[in-house]
Amino acid sequence: MPDAANFEKSVAQRKVTVAVVGLGYVGLPLAIACAEAGFHVRGFDTDAAHCSEVNQGNPPLVTVSGKQLSAVLTNARFQASADPDIMRGSTVFIICVPTPLDAHRRPDLSCVIAAGREISQYLSSGCLVSLESSTYPGTTQEVLAPELSQKGLRAGKNFFLAYSPEREDPGNKQFTTSDIPKVVGADSEEELRAAVSFYGAVFHRIVPVSSCKVAEAAKMLENTYRAVNISLVNELKAIYDRMGIDVWEVISAASTKPFGFTPFYPGPGMGGHCIPVDPVYLAYRARELGVPSRFIELASSINRSMPEYVVGKLETALAERGKVLAASRILVLGVAYKPDISDVRESPAFSILRLLAGKRGVVAYNDPYVPKLPRHRGIPSMVSLELSVQTLASFDAAILVTAHSSFDYRLIADNSRLIVDTRNAFARILDARAEIVKA
Repeated sequence: MPDAANFEKSVAQRKVTVAVVGLGYVGLPLAIACAEAGFHVRGFDTDAAHCSEVNQGNPPLVTVSGKQLSAVLTNARFQASADPDIMRGSTVFIICVPTPLDAHRRPDLSCVIAAGREISQYLSSGCLVSLESSTYPGTTQEVLAPELSQKGLRAGKNFFLAYSPEREDPGNKQFTTSDIPKVVGADSEEELRAAVSFYGAVFHRIVPVSSCKVAEAAKMLENTYRAVNISLVNELKAIYDRMGIDVWEVISAASTKPFGFTPFYPGPGMGGHCIPVDPVYLAYRARELGVPSRFIELASSINRSMPEYVVGKLETALAERGKVLAASRILVLGVAYKPDISDVRESPAFSILRLLAGKRGVVAYNDPYVPKLPRHRGIPSMVSLELSVQTLASFDAAILVTAHSSFDYRLIADNSRLIVDTRNAFARILDARAEIVKA
């Protein structure tokens, strides 16, 4: 076992070099935070254009400050490259790669496997490897550790291995990366000591746990908790709507209880990397072990059905106006999975666009953060239309999917014919010229 005390000393003296593998919404903010903490950081990402933008001080992500990025580039504490050789000589390796679902909605760990194989070429005795990608319990030891052992080094014997789940919340201005408490798990006291010493130099609060599996399970719980509660209010939305009750008013009233209630809000479905994906990872692992996960699977099913509910509400509203969807022009407002960011991963907007096109509606979109949508699972490549009086007036209906703060809601309310509001964003506009339908 390498000496954790010597590793701690190197961390304290900032004599370790950090390699961050994957410079997306998790990796890039983390790399900047490590550089700001005084470490020399090398970022590796397979996207050469992305790395070029980063090295020029142009953050490709709206959640990263250009000022912050420029500062760590100027003092030469950070550099990005699409050449894996940039990791040579590193002491700490942090893996922040995607863990998506494949076409059959099964965990796709190919990026974690590839990262492990790449790192194994630069790994030496006494190094620390930490996985931050969201994944099911057991991945670090069962999937990653063997890939890191390509050259004969063994986790826990020759190098330290840990799991520390990312907790980034793109667009959240209340918490910086280093402000968010950092859960850290490892399978031996020495490995945990080494990992805690490193992360403690970057994050304000460390939450050590007894194993990698516990840390992985904690991440699964955080997002499964949200997914299940969101599915509950989504189901209640449909039930209360049939009863003629506004679910948003119900949630507002229930939220006045000072104990025992946490508000969750309905929407057109779930997006982002974590909440729609993590419960599926957990359910997959449960099935492998022969344990039922009916509650989790039901929640995922309900949330995946919400785009159909939204389109159904649109069809009903159009029919009441003497129109059919097949002969209508529909504008989707917002395609990012949450407000004020450009991230479209798992966005329900894709399902809504696909359903509308499948019903032969003429579809277009506007999103101030997403100027262009590439071809995606049957949806043709599209560009964001200008949001203007003329644009709004040329469509039979608009569906608000993402409630960006930069949208001019008065403009939309006064110049649209029909609005399907999935976010209760028009609740305060009581004198809108458009008919507004909550969905």
